[in-house]
Amino acid sequence: MRRSSSVLVIVVSCFAFGFFSWHLAFQIPAAAAAQSGNAVGLVRTSPPTTVKPKADEPSLAPRIAPPGTALYVAKRGDTITSVAHQFLPQTSYLTSSELTVAIRGTNGNFRGTYFKAGQEMIVPGILSTPIVAKTIPEPRDFEVRAIYLTGLMAGSDHGLRIIRRWRELGGNAVVFDIKDSDGSINIPFDHALAGPHHTPLRDLPKFTDFLHAQGMHAIARVAIFRDERLVVAHPELAVQSRKTGKPWRENGKLVWTDPSQPKVQEYDIALAKKAAEAGVDEVQFDYVRFPAEGDQKDASFAFQTKHPEWHRSDVIADFLKHAYAELHPTGVLFSLDVFGIMAWQRPVDLAHTGQDIVQMAKHCDVLSPMIYPSHFFGMDGIAHPGDAPEHFIGESMERFEKITKGSDVVIRPWLQAFRWRTKTYSPKYIEAQVLTAKNKGGIGFLFWNAANDYSKPYAAMPEMRATKGQYFRGDELPGTIQAGLTTSTDQTEIKK
Repeated sequence: MRRSSSVLVIVVSCFAFGFFSWHLAFQIPAAAAAQSGNAVGLVRTSPPTTVKPKADEPSLAPRIAPPGTALYVAKRGDTITSVAHQFLPQTSYLTSSELTVAIRGTNGNFRGTYFKAGQEMIVPGILSTPIVAKTIPEPRDFEVRAIYLTGLMAGSDHGLRIIRRWRELGGNAVVFDIKDSDGSINIPFDHALAGPHHTPLRDLPKFTDFLHAQGMHAIARVAIFRDERLVVAHPELAVQSRKTGKPWRENGKLVWTDPSQPKVQEYDIALAKKAAEAGVDEVQFDYVRFPAEGDQKDASFAFQTKHPEWHRSDVIADFLKHAYAELHPTGVLFSLDVFGIMAWQRPVDLAHTGQDIVQMAKHCDVLSPMIYPSHFFGMDGIAHPGDAPEHFIGESMERFEKITKGSDVVIRPWLQAFRWRTKTYSPKYIEAQVLTAKNKGGIGFLFWNAANDYSKPYAAMPEMRATKGQYFRGDELPGTIQAGLTTSTDQTEIKK
């Protein structure tokens, strides 16, 4: 009995010692792992094998992100596009597509779309502080060579390609919408009248900084008094109908604010100052006029009660005086778009639009008449004005130079970069406009195409640029070097 008991004690003791040794084998690595901050895991009992990542999977990213990057651990359902969209505001990149390409390259040329839950990746281009752009001061006679982009286009990948292409060919400026003629606001703008709005240019300082890095003069366009979005939301700010007491409509369309409404004026000036604070080099006002069509006798304006002795031109001049006083101290240039027809100074045009060129020239740095040849229908006895660019560009420039003589204002025209009402639209058509405008006293030019298709100016620029001084001087921003002439293979049109 005692012997049996002794055997039993020995067996139990051996079992207990074995269990304790087995348990301790797992406790020691676990404690060490906890002390080092690593996750607890089972200890391998055989040598580890190295598993190479598949071609479509990134190599494991380091746990500590290098400077200027961020480490992101994917959640279920994450795509590379969604991650890029999430991090874009924190980076130096302008579009999600650009950041997506950068993320792929930084993470072993990752080729997939979806990330696995828990998968780690490095996001490059992280900014320590937001980009702050500053206005590059230029004299008013700085020779601008610009194209126009909508706000939606400017904030897109295609828009960035257009900008780079224009720069390569000798352009030095871009006009882009921060508010279009339908009232759409394209930048973040916290104002009681603005309300929630889509912002294609989510970071204007970043976009302005990009333009400056390209050697581009940044011109923010603001469509002023034609603002459908504002009058729909605030009909009390619209032109009023004498007959109905309701908002007045131009040919059936509710699109015009009352230019003499102080709230409207303050709203537009506040937006312009917002752009100036973001580092743009020039603020350009368009639609700085009264409505020119519709039942004019039925249209009622606030100034007719407050200032019954005023004319529409007095309202415009007073507004511009106030706007210039607000914007000039910021260092930006202040330019105005005006009807090309105003060079003829016809009383009916002046009475309707309020665009008195002599008065307007006193309150801006640059006047940009829209002298598109195709728009002069019925003028000077020419049946097809669109096919007479030399005549209408030349006649318009001569008249604008004459009526602004004695002021310091610069005449920088908008030129036609579209096919409407002309059978001769071509690179030569572009060249003829630029040369005529320069020879008649114009300094620089702006190309307008509502669809942002600049294939003909692209084709015309190499020849104009090669003939130094004939078509333009070639002014550049301080500290920038104009790119060399592109090769013939570079001159292909950007794919649409």
